[in-house]
Formats: sequence, C-alpha cells, structure tokens
Amino acid sequence: MPKSDLTELAGRLERHLGDPHDPASRMPYTRVLEYDEREDYPYEFVNLLQRWGALDHSLPRAQGGKAGDVEIGFNLMRLIARRDPTTATAFIITSLSFMPAWVAGTDAQKRAMVDAIQHGTRYAWGLSERRHGSDLLANEMTAEKTDGGYLLTGEKWLIGNGRVADGLSVHARTDPRGGPGGYSVFVLDKRQTPAGTVDELPRERMHGLRGLDMSGFRLDRVFVPDSALIGREGQGLEIALKTSHTARALISGIALSAVDTGLRITLDFTEGRTVFGRTVSDVPYSRRQLVECFADLMVADAVSLGAVRALQVVPEQTSVWSSVVKYFVPTVLERTFAQLNVVLGARFYLRDHPHYAIHQKMLRDLPVANFADGNTVVNLKNIALQLDGLLTTAATADGTLREEAGERAAVLYGIDRELPLYRPWDQELYSRGRDDALLAAPAALVRLRRLAGEAKRDERDRLTRAADTAEQLLAGAESLRERVISLKASLGREYGQSAELFDLAKEYCLLHAAAACVHTYVHSAAAFEDPLPSGALLLLQLERVRRHLRPHEAVTDAGVVDDVMRVLRHLHRENRLFSYWQFPLAERGDLPAAGL
Repeated sequence: MPKSDLTELAGRLERHLGDPHDPASRMPYTRVLEYDEREDYPYEFVNLLQRWGALDHSLPRAQGGKAGDVEIGFNLMRLIARRDPTTATAFIITSLSFMPAWVAGTDAQKRAMVDAIQHGTRYAWGLSERRHGSDLLANEMTAEKTDGGYLLTGEKWLIGNGRVADGLSVHARTDPRGGPGGYSVFVLDKRQTPAGTVDELPRERMHGLRGLDMSGFRLDRVFVPDSALIGREGQGLEIALKTSHTARALISGIALSAVDTGLRITLDFTEGRTVFGRTVSDVPYSRRQLVECFADLMVADAVSLGAVRALQVVPEQTSVWSSVVKYFVPTVLERTFAQLNVVLGARFYLRDHPHYAIHQKMLRDLPVANFADGNTVVNLKNIALQLDGLLTTAATADGTLREEAGERAAVLYGIDRELPLYRPWDQELYSRGRDDALLAAPAALVRLRRLAGEAKRDERDRLTRAADTAEQLLAGAESLRERVISLKASLGREYGQSAELFDLAKEYCLLHAAAACVHTYVHSAAAFEDPLPSGALLLLQLERVRRHLRPHEAVTDAGVVDDVMRVLRHLHRENRLFSYWQFPLAERGDLPAAGL
C-alpha cells in the first residue's frame, strides 16, 4: 500500500476511535482503565474494531480479506495499542491464529476461516503446554488417526483467547515418537464438539494485560475430519515456526505503542510544568532524558520497520530478523520506560489520576512483548545458533552478494517503496548466513557520507559524526566473529548452550540495530515529512546503540540534544505518532491545567 494511502487509513482509524483523553470518545483511557481495574475482557473495544473492519487488514485479499502488506495490520495495531495493549493483543491473537492456515492451508480452509472471522468468530492458537512452554518437541497433546479424521486429546495452557475463542488452531503430536516430523496442525470449532469433550481452563490473573483472556483448554478425544488438517501430516513444527516469524515481528508493536504513550504523557507533564522559572523540558538533565527516550523509540522503530517488511522482501531470512526484533525492541524499551518514570516522577505511580493513570498501565503491559510467542532466551538462542554463519558471510561476501543485498535493503527500509506479495509459505527456518541489514551496511555508509557532503554546515557535521559512529559500531562485526570462533574452539560441544554465546548474540543485535538506523535514514530520507530527516536524531540513535557497549561515553553534545528536542516537540505539538511514519493522531482537546 502506498505510504499516502496507509497514512490516510491510519488517520481514519484515529478519527473513528477519537481522542483517548476524551471520556466521550469511542475508546477513552477512562474506560480502558475501568476494564483493567476489573480485569474484564474488553469485548466493547474488540467488537468496535470488528465493526470498523480492522481485522480485515490482517487477512489475505485473495480469500476475502484486505491484507496486501503486513505493515498495514502492524501499524493499525500500533494505533490500537497506544490506547490499550490489552485490546490490541486480543485483536492480533485471532489474526495470528489464522497464520498456520495462511502458511500451509488450502484455499478452501483459508476462505472458511476468513469468512468466520469476518462474522465475529474469535480464534486461539493452541501451541504451548503447561509442562513444556517453548519446547514444542515435548508437546503431549495427541492427534490419533481414526476413520475419516483424528481424535485430539490433551491440554494447552497460557493460551490467549483460550476461553473466549470459538475457533482453535491446534498443534498436536501425530507420531507417538514425536520428533521434528511428529507434529501436525489442525483447526476446529469448539461449538461443534460434543458436550464434555472440551473443557476451558480457568483464566490466569496477570500483572499486565489484566483484562486479557489468558487461559487454555483441555480436549478429550475430540474428533476432527481429515479436512481439518492444515498442510501435511508431520508439517506442524515447520508451520508453527513460520507462524512465529510473523508473530514475533508484529508483537514488537505493543512495546513501541506503550512507549509512545508513556513518552507523550511525560511530555504533557514536562511541557506544562514550570520549576525554577523554566519548563521541565528545558532543564538540561530532563531534556537529555527525554530525547534519549525518543531516540531509543526511533531505534526500535527502525528495527521494526525492517523486520516487518522483511516478511515480504526476504522471507528466507526472517528467522533472524524476527528474532532480532523480538529480543531487541522490548528489551531496550523496558529500559526506556524506566527512564521515563524518572522524568515523570511520582505521577507514574498513580493508578486513578485522570491524565497520568494510563502511564502505569503501559508500564505493566509492555513486558508481554518480551515473553509472548517465544521469550528472550528462545530468540537469543535462535540468533546464537546462526551467529557463526551470519558473521562469516558478512566478512567474506563478494561484491555481487553485497550489491543484491543493497537492492533489497532499499525496499526493506524505504517506507515509500512497493513491497512484493506476502508469501509466508516461502519463509525458511534458517537464514543460511544471510542478513541483508549487515551485508548492505557498507554501501549505506558510503551513501550516508555522500548525503553528508551535500548537506548544509550543521547538518553536514551531524551526518559526518553519525557516519563515523556507525562505521565504528559496524566494524565490531570482525571482533565479534573472532570471539565466536574462539568460543567455539574452546567449548566444543558445549558451545551452542553456553551463556557466553548468548551474550555474543546480544551484541549482534546491536550491530543489526545500528545498520537499521543508517538504512532507514538513507533509504527513506526523501519520503519523510518535516521535521525529519534529522542528522542530530540519527547521531543520537547511534549513540544510544553504542551506550550498550560503552555506557559512559557520549558522542553527542548539548547542540545535538537541542536539535533532537525540536524534532520531538514538533511531533508532540502537531500530534503525530512518534515514528518514521508520523501518522496524524486523533485531535486532542485542551489539556486541563489542573490535571498537570
């Protein structure tokens, strides 16, 4: 979808939902917090979005939906999540439960599920089990072959929508021996099962997302026909892993939205509060805290931009891209939120303040992006096991390979570039040593230096310093490769499970993030709206990545901070999403002075 069309669609959803600070709007913070306090499932908001047609943009156009590009549904979900991550999570669970069918289902299966969803059916994805968590090859639910179909028996636990869903996608063991080829995926409708064969487990009470239905179900010899099998028998693990690539990329949007709201609430305070004769925003220490949080959010935005578009541009590489975004974005943004809390002060702790109470909910809801659909350890392990190949390719790639990667990077990070058809069935479980973000980084640095040379004096300085900082960061890939080789040689068979390897995987994510920031600048600069692009913001983004490695060394100064603050203030005052997309948000009313 062209950038202008996506911006118009986002604006329509924002206008429909209205100003969340206005209690009379369709999805106000007051009602969101009431549901949260009562721990009630937000049927009101889920049904509101169903009637607007939000889910249609996450369902394939070929089978009756409206989805062309994955980033459409991702960005609509961000606008929902900035109001309520609980509703956004409930919203995406149904679309993600459809993903196994999108990956491997027949046209008839896809059409049946799309039609059901459009008529209000909610789905759940029955994957995890109480005793096994992320260890899918230990799952015990069985699918016993019988005449004309299968009998499903077993329990699934910590399943989003487990009680409220009518439809289920279920991962079950079809070969008693288990193993990679021993599992399959089935779809069923709970409403069509005999009484007593489906038991819904109690809802689990949670620290965040309090109103979400996080529960499970138990099946007792539930018959499903052969036509309920998704893909081939024995393809279940492959389908589940390919489904997780999309899930991991999309879930990062919850963290982005939580910090967007937290930063916006904090700015409401710092821009309106005067201490010692100046606004809090103009106190040098507070100002730096604010712009650092903004820079963190924009680093995460760049990483997410590439990861979501990678699902369509480089499906063969998404095992790496999805794990990087799933580890990096929520991990970084949890720290960012803690930094915002310091600036906001005591107000961040208030549960029923008419303006600030939503902040503490966002703080509690954000961590779901860390553990849902593969936790931090799972994603780091996936990167770690591919690390040697990724770094070897980055070090030894020839000119042709880098040139091809550069052509794809222009689409991956060019927000105005048309995307190829989404083909989730083409996703591969290993990237074969390819990560276009790193492979194309040297060419992006050359282009950044060229843009610096063409810029005016102050911007030239900012971009030149950004290029120097990025080059220094990316040069760390060779040192990282040497340490991986050394660790492998010293640990032998213990290498793959070592804590040291996981630390090296974390460092790789920083390289990917630095490359993402540079790529986004050079490939999207011409498509940005004022006040972007900003060399000062790029420099601060790279400093924030660098701080993970050198926490006490700065590459920015007060002038850079002031320039980034001008960008942040512009987006805040113009009521735009804190993102490269800069979607226009619902018009805000006057903020009550007493509330600040």
